[in-house]
Amino acid sequence: MQIVEYNPGDIEILKQKIRSENDAKQRDRYRVVAMAIEGMQTKQIMRKLDRSKNFVQRWNYFYRDGGIEAITAKKQTGRPTKLDSEKESIFKERITAGPVECDEVCTFVGRDAKTILEEEFGVKYSLPGAYALMHRLGLSCLKPRPKHRKNDPEKMQQWLEEAPFLSKKCEKATPAKK
Repeated sequence: MQIVEYNPGDIEILKQKIRSENDAKQRDRYRVVAMAIEGMQTKQIMRKLDRSKNFVQRWNYFYRDGGIEAITAKKQTGRPTKLDSEKESIFKERITAGPVECDEVCTFVGRDAKTILEEEFGVKYSLPGAYALMHRLGLSCLKPRPKHRKNDPEKMQQWLEEAPFLSKKCEKATPAKK
């Protein structure tokens, strides 16, 4: 593969980037181009870096057509959120404020958050999507401690008040082992 420097001095810049790059995949992109500029063939580069022919050729062609900027990793934007950041903060305030009379619940669960998103904010989320949104906003599920059906707070308080402060000392000591 015949690749020549896009700009004079690119080989030195590539070698510097190879030394300073922490991301292994990006470092291999720089190495592929540097090796091709130095005259190595595609198969040699493939063997040396343990990369596919497609990887080697793709990044060399990107360099050939656009220089070092063309092989630099770009930020992955991903899918845009359904709620913008302003509405997300309003939603978080609504959830943290707790249920109001019209919610007809005493605590929110994921289904309630999904309903609020649909009715008040006009966006449709799936149940896992609503949970993911709440997690991204720093909200977490609360799991209350279970209460036994025979739990009686009045009897517990009475026991605390009537319980002896210190236990009595044992009459006889434990016998020593022989």
